[in-house]
Amino acid sequence: MKDLVKKLIDTHSLSLLEYEKLLCDRNDEDMEVIKEEAVKLRKEIYGKKVYIRGLIEFTNYCKNNCYYCGIRCANKNVERYRLTEEEILTCCDMGYNLGFRTFVLQGGEDPYFDDDRLTNIVRGIREKYKDVAITLSVGERTKESYEKLFEAGANRYLLRHETADVEHYRKLHPESMSYENRINCLKVLKDIGYQVGAGFMVGSPYQSNKTLAEDLKFIEEFKPDMCGIGPFIPHKDTIFKDEKAGGLELTLFLLSVIRIIHPPVLLPATTALGTIDKKGREKGIEAGANVVMPNLSPVNVRDKYLLYDNKICTGDEAAECINCMKRRMESVGYEVVIDRGDIIK
Repeated sequence: MKDLVKKLIDTHSLSLLEYEKLLCDRNDEDMEVIKEEAVKLRKEIYGKKVYIRGLIEFTNYCKNNCYYCGIRCANKNVERYRLTEEEILTCCDMGYNLGFRTFVLQGGEDPYFDDDRLTNIVRGIREKYKDVAITLSVGERTKESYEKLFEAGANRYLLRHETADVEHYRKLHPESMSYENRINCLKVLKDIGYQVGAGFMVGSPYQSNKTLAEDLKFIEEFKPDMCGIGPFIPHKDTIFKDEKAGGLELTLFLLSVIRIIHPPVLLPATTALGTIDKKGREKGIEAGANVVMPNLSPVNVRDKYLLYDNKICTGDEAAECINCMKRRMESVGYEVVIDRGDIIK
């Protein structure tokens, strides 16, 4: 196993079978070595800076019926909402004044937000704030749609690949969705010129060390600018409601491995990580992550955007949330900075 860890550190690459072995045979000593190397690489590239992203969850309508997701279209218990363009810009105004220089517009795949509506919103933010990064996370769209949004001023796009195993993908999604289209969207986004984010859930139903190995190999080969991973957390209104949540230890280990595989990657310590452990986000930063995403959405809608149960920070005002985040990062020796936080290659 030590030879495998050394190879990973020296080459930033393993074969599919080697990744699987790394996951199956990991022990405390090897995990600590990998964590130390991940932190070393992170500090060499980004120092002790932690980048903040202002998350605006602007719609919880979704046309898809992903089996794990709390806002899936078949869930009739969701109180649906859409923010207006004015409400979104108000969130950006507040965020900018608090020091945010990246806004992440996240929502379900909501047909109401067609190209015209969404490009108008992106253009409105870009015209007002020339120095911010605009990130979109609104799912699978056409190449033409992605191009229009890019031309309107979007810089980044987050689209978790969810799993790099085709059969696993089919067990998590309805037949109307395809792994092939998901991956093609990621490639199209990269070709257009976006900074692109992929990612997956840790501990999702039917996941194995083999499927996780495929995720790691995909990250190694695709080299996304961002990689969002967090533990699977079940939602009471899905078919996976009784499934076990993903684990903290494995998620932290994978964060460290991904940092070694692709050292410049922008790696969030996610809200889901903080949901399964009170110090989860701090532990994520200590494992090699360098991004946190406080919520800028209006307080009255935060408890309606629940992809999973027991989501944290649904009631904090944005100012309170960012000050809390700064204190949390300082407690483990890191510093939240006012910066767009682009990838350093």
